[in-house]
Amino acid sequence: MLDWLTEEKIPVGKTFKHGFEWLRDNARWFFDGVEAILNWVIDMTLVVLQFPHPLVMIGIFVAITWGIQRNWKTCVLVALGLLFVVNQGYWEETTESLTLILYACVVCMAIGVPVGIMAAHRPKFYRAISPVLDLMQTLPTFVYLIPMIVFFGIGMVPGLVATVIFVVPAPIRLTHLGVSSTPKALLEAAEAFGATPQQTLWKVELPYALPQIMTGLNQTIMLSLSMVVIAGLVGADGLGVPVVRALQQVNAAKGFESGLVIVVVAIVLDRMLRVER
Repeated sequence: MLDWLTEEKIPVGKTFKHGFEWLRDNARWFFDGVEAILNWVIDMTLVVLQFPHPLVMIGIFVAITWGIQRNWKTCVLVALGLLFVVNQGYWEETTESLTLILYACVVCMAIGVPVGIMAAHRPKFYRAISPVLDLMQTLPTFVYLIPMIVFFGIGMVPGLVATVIFVVPAPIRLTHLGVSSTPKALLEAAEAFGATPQQTLWKVELPYALPQIMTGLNQTIMLSLSMVVIAGLVGADGLGVPVVRALQQVNAAKGFESGLVIVVVAIVLDRMLRVER
C-alpha cells in the first residue's frame, strides 16, 4: 500500500556518496597533506612515549598526577594501574591509544571551549548548532569511518578524525553549561567594578566554569577511549587491535584481558584529571 511512497526515494545516500567522492577527487592534495602531517606528529609522539623504559614513563605519569591532584592515594592508584598494564603486556598498545586520545583531546578542547563560550554568550547561535551537535552524537560511529576511509585510507588518521567528530560535542555542551550558569550576582559585581567583557570572561566566567570544562575534558577522554576499538577496525593501532583480534578468533581470554586493560586506563586517566569544585 505504500509503494507510491517508496517509488521516488529521496537520494540521501547517493547525495552523500557523490559529495564524498567529489571531495576526494578535488581535494586530494589537502587530505594527503593532513594525513602526512598527522602521521608524522603521531610517529614522533610514539617515539617519545615508547623510547623510555615503561617504569620511567610510569614515574612521569605519577609526577603529573601529583602536580594536578596533590593526593598520594591517587598517585598510588595511577602507579598500580599502569603497572598492571605493563604486567599484562599491553604497554605498547596503551601508548598508541594514549597518543590517539591526546590529540583527540587537544583538537576537541581547542574547538569545544571557544565554541561553547560563544554559544553561552549567543543563545541563538547555540539553538542553531544544537541539532548539529545532536546529529554528531547520535549518528552511529561506524558511519563516520566510511568517509574517513575514503579520504585518508586506513590507519591512525581516519580513527583520529572520526574520534574528533564524535567527541567534540561533549566539550561544547559542557563549556556552554558552565559559562551560562555563572551566577548573575557575580556578573553584576564584575560590571559594577568596571570589568570589560574580556575581563569578566577570564576572571569570573571561566574560573566559575572550570569544573564543568574539566568535566568536558574527562568526557572527551572517556569517549575517545571508547572509540579505540572502533578505530581498530580501520587499522588504527592501540588497545582496539587485540579486542578486534579476540572477536575474530572468538578468544574470550584475550578479549576480557584487553577489555580490562582499557577499563584500567580509563580509570587512571579519570583519576589523574578529575577536578573538584
